[in-house]
Amino acid sequence: MLRLGRRGFDAHEPVIMAIVNRTPDSFYDQGATFHDEPALARVEQAVAEGAAIIDIGGVKAGPGEEVTAEEEARRTVGFVAEVRRRFPDVVISVDTWRHEVGEAVCDVGADLLNDAWGGVDPKLAEVAARYGVGLVCTHAGGAEPRTRPHRVQYDDVVADILRVTVGLAERAVGLGVPRESVLIDPGHDFGKNTRHSLEATRRLGELVDTGWPVLVSLSNKDFVGETLDTPLKERVVGTLATTAVSAWLGAQVYRVHEVAETRQVVDMVATIAGRRPPAVARRGLA
Repeated sequence: MLRLGRRGFDAHEPVIMAIVNRTPDSFYDQGATFHDEPALARVEQAVAEGAAIIDIGGVKAGPGEEVTAEEEARRTVGFVAEVRRRFPDVVISVDTWRHEVGEAVCDVGADLLNDAWGGVDPKLAEVAARYGVGLVCTHAGGAEPRTRPHRVQYDDVVADILRVTVGLAERAVGLGVPRESVLIDPGHDFGKNTRHSLEATRRLGELVDTGWPVLVSLSNKDFVGETLDTPLKERVVGTLATTAVSAWLGAQVYRVHEVAETRQVVDMVATIAGRRPPAVARRGLA
């Protein structure tokens, strides 16, 4: 069972993680939730649509203006505290690679640290252990935070993903992070080109077979856009197709922009797989 904050999730229970960016320059919504009120409205909507986790980020993943740890904390800490006050049962995740920010958000109620840059700051796992919160262990190919891949190569990208993520997960547990609160993430687009991300999706079952819960962050990413040659705002269908494949292969947590649509996709896949009954089953019985 996956345990995060007050919540427990069965091994095959799909979990939606809704993205709330506290940045003025986020790649997808261009700062739509930078200010408090629209951000809180986004949280309320996401929870109503079926998100169990809210993932709060204070720094754009891609290149851009420098954001210090102090500024990242200013964007996230107070907001985490307010979300904790208004939504006591929701799982609060914070997307950060910095241990200073991790400590500050855990102080005010964060349940999960989403380290998208692959342990570049090894002290972040120590913070997760000290507070007893969860940790996402991501493969980023050794890339520095906020950099784009350039001619990156792997002999076997999935073998590298397994080596790195499982190693980070085992280190975290060794430090004292609760084993049932550690997830691994193949890190689509992070330190990878489009072919790497497609292979990571195709072979996702190899990550699932490790026994660690698998998180996928697919939403509207460049590998989807390049695969279909679609601009940013036309990647939802490709994202949902990739989500369905990932769900069939056994991913558990889905970090997304479109909560309601993703909820329907993962529920449909779970029902086809025999892990969830239909919500209604009247056809042929009247």
